[in-house]
Amino acid sequence: MAHSIIAQPSPVLLGIPYQMTQEALSYRAAGVDIDAGDQLVERIKPLARKTMRPGVLGGIGGFGALFEVPRSYREPVLVSGTDGVGTKLKLAFELQRHDTIGIDLVAMSVNDILVQGAEPLFFLDYFACGKLDVETAADVVKGIARGCELAGCALIGGETAEMPGMYPAGEYDLAGFAVGVVEKSAIIDGSTIIPGDVVIGLPSAGAHSNGYSLVRKIIARAQPDLTEVFDGGCSLAEVILAPTRIYVKPLLALLRALPVKGMAHITGGGLTGNVPRILPPQVKAEIVEAAWQRPKLFDWLQHAGSIADSEMHRVFNCGIGMVVVVAREDVQQAVQRLRDAGEAAVAIGAIKPRAEGEAGTVVVSGR
Repeated sequence: MAHSIIAQPSPVLLGIPYQMTQEALSYRAAGVDIDAGDQLVERIKPLARKTMRPGVLGGIGGFGALFEVPRSYREPVLVSGTDGVGTKLKLAFELQRHDTIGIDLVAMSVNDILVQGAEPLFFLDYFACGKLDVETAADVVKGIARGCELAGCALIGGETAEMPGMYPAGEYDLAGFAVGVVEKSAIIDGSTIIPGDVVIGLPSAGAHSNGYSLVRKIIARAQPDLTEVFDGGCSLAEVILAPTRIYVKPLLALLRALPVKGMAHITGGGLTGNVPRILPPQVKAEIVEAAWQRPKLFDWLQHAGSIADSEMHRVFNCGIGMVVVVAREDVQQAVQRLRDAGEAAVAIGAIKPRAEGEAGTVVVSGR
């Protein structure tokens, strides 16, 4: 007689009357599959091992991750950052593409700590879903591990949370946490930037992980065929989901060779919102948009969304994912070193005196 109620007086638990049934409940019946979680951990372990670096003292699976600060630092300062991927996830769900979104997750945090001169040491992720799909989660973590390899940091831990009823079927959320280290005397804060210094831009791979609420609005309005070839043999879907570039290795190499005065990761807020964050109050950056070739994606977004230039510059990176400020006498060598490292770097502007009330960064067409 399954599901029948036992005919006994109702006992009391914590002061609340309840009735006992013959049905035995389990965590799996409640929507959480511990076995699937264990299976995912086993899938993750070889991916994490590929990211190991000196300093890691434990592997995946412990209650906490252990990392020893490199002894080569005399006055080590830890730099930490956390971020997510935003509503770019919605497009990943719709297009069923999960293998690169993890690269975005790593990039958003490691690029942020990099701009202060920090070498990323390790990374942790948080993956939350309503029902765990091991294949999907493994694809996501594969991207996270790849991002850690590109950044030279170790994937030493994380959390997979299966929470029935919290997320729609087929959806998940991501958060990432990066910790790096910089010599105290080598912290980059922009305080030495002066008029005459030059702004160097490093290309983005597309919209990276910012402005996707607007991107999705434009897609909904324009109704494009996302599968058609759009740019360079890639479909619009591939261009829109292109992962955020990770600038760690070429920029750390540059920092070892030349004095860098400031760096800005161009994320939410675009060029006009992020560059001022590294500038002293008495200077501004004048950026010339004609100095680089703006990717076709941004031309399409602006046209399809009827977006003003000023809005483009404060929402999207418009083709520049990282900005580096150096003294004028170091520009040629900095650009050449970055190009030798595979970065199509180009001088995109200059630092000028800033009058009271002026914006910290202006973008001029230059055409």
